[in-house]
Amino acid sequence: MKHIQTTEGDLTINGIRFGIVVGRFNSFVVEHLLEGAVDCLLRHGAKKDEMEIVRVPGAFEIPLITQRLARQKRFDAIIALGAVIRGGTPHFDYVAGECTKGLASVSLAEDIPIAFGVLTVDTIEQAIERSGTKAGNKGAEAALSVIEMVNLLRAFS
Repeated sequence: MKHIQTTEGDLTINGIRFGIVVGRFNSFVVEHLLEGAVDCLLRHGAKKDEMEIVRVPGAFEIPLITQRLARQKRFDAIIALGAVIRGGTPHFDYVAGECTKGLASVSLAEDIPIAFGVLTVDTIEQAIERSGTKAGNKGAEAALSVIEMVNLLRAFS
């Protein structure tokens, strides 16, 4: 809009350090999310030595390690990658909900951008579609959002 002050982050990487927390559960999907995220970061100018991958058992464990990494202040942003696929029990609701709430809490408490690249889907087909086929790659999308958020926060420093 004309004459309205607008501030946005851009998608350039200038010395941004990334932690990437990856849940191993449902690895047949999550590894494609990781490939998408790393590829996106490299294409936007990140260097391999500016990234560190930390693997955890599953999505439920992602928030705790993310919190530990955030508190260490070694990273400018963290990308959380995982997949929770609904089954026939309420387990999905607990895991997906706690992962989501935990990551949001860490981001706010530690003042660090955390990209939510954790798939929460009803079917294996939906997970596959979101990890690099019909619906794109949510890992790459998470990487893009965190690049933009780091730059936006830097604009307010």
